[in-house]
Amino acid sequence: MTAMPVSVVQTTIKTKVSPGLESLTIVGSPRALFRPLGLLRLLQLFSTCLAFSLVAYKGAWMGAMANWCMFSWCFCFSMTLLVLSLELGGFQSRFPLSWLDFPITCASYGVLFCLSSSIIYPITCVRFMAHGSARKFAVSATIFSCIACVAYITEVAWTHTRPGEMTGYMATVSGQLKVFESFVACVIFVFISNPQLYMHELALEWCLAVYAICFVLTMVIILLNLGNCSNIVPMPLPTFLTGMAFLSVLMYTTAVVLWPLYQFSEASPGQSQRTTDATCQYTRPHSVCSWDRHLVVAILTGVNLLTYIADFIHSS
Repeated sequence: MTAMPVSVVQTTIKTKVSPGLESLTIVGSPRALFRPLGLLRLLQLFSTCLAFSLVAYKGAWMGAMANWCMFSWCFCFSMTLLVLSLELGGFQSRFPLSWLDFPITCASYGVLFCLSSSIIYPITCVRFMAHGSARKFAVSATIFSCIACVAYITEVAWTHTRPGEMTGYMATVSGQLKVFESFVACVIFVFISNPQLYMHELALEWCLAVYAICFVLTMVIILLNLGNCSNIVPMPLPTFLTGMAFLSVLMYTTAVVLWPLYQFSEASPGQSQRTTDATCQYTRPHSVCSWDRHLVVAILTGVNLLTYIADFIHSS
């Protein structure tokens, strides 16, 4: 019996990604990896993988700041791998989250996580390392982190500039502001991870509550849009978004006043000068002293307040 030649046919399906919108998806085809966006995501995948692999191989991380960097690279790697796997298998229609919103959300977080790691890791880790192979690996990891950051920025810009491309809420200005607000809150949590920074004053505990409550509200809005569940909100969505933004502005206004007042005022138990903080009198590798943490949190509180104000203005 003569063997019959086998031909592989490229199969496409129509995937319903949102009401009134259909797109063609290649099922199980490696071609998804060789499109411009696919190649960009491969660059993100390999860059983040090399970043945390190089650091892990030499054990070149120590302390909370380095843990944040490792988490950032692993998180970005995992999200990019998930996006690529779903596209490669053509499973977007079976994915429980909106495919119009999920990739751009991952890319937006990738920009912020990799950018922060590219800044924090050299400052808190690399500069304290002795010259040798471990330092070279750490410098290489920083370079790959920067490359990943540029790749994520390119994807976000690509998504916004493609003509005629349908995008979801997370690609809008309001959606991008939500991503930034939640990310800044995460960084604040990293810098106040030591309870001694706020447990001595009730006003400072209120500031912690502000950061937590506003973070939860922002994540609820993000998840409602990712899950296409905005219809469960018992009011028009624009009204809900405006109300949440206004509430966050009010709460952050109290924090932007109380945190510096109780951390830097001599009338309170705070320390107005960095030189008065005993933890800043000597250099501890891989750590940030208490006064510097207070200052970073104060700055980030102001940044998030301005972001929520911009969000409120845009939403209304």
